[in-house]
Amino acid sequence: MTTTTYSVLGMTCGHCVESVRTEIGRIPGVSDVTVDLASGSVTVTELSPVDRQTVRAAVEEAGYELGVPS
Repeated sequence: MTTTTYSVLGMTCGHCVESVRTEIGRIPGVSDVTVDLASGSVTVTELSPVDRQTVRAAVEEAGYELGVPS
């Protein structure tokens, strides 16, 4: 199991958090997604490796921009 923390730009409310959590949570291999609105961080726990580009696509599908991993 691997955990990676990313920054997500543009989140401003609870709806934003839920959108990002839902889209990333749909990625095969993701077991947990924790979103912190205040810091703009998203922690992704993976059962199997997930490509950064896949996470980026999910964040963009939710309407936001992926920052660099923390």
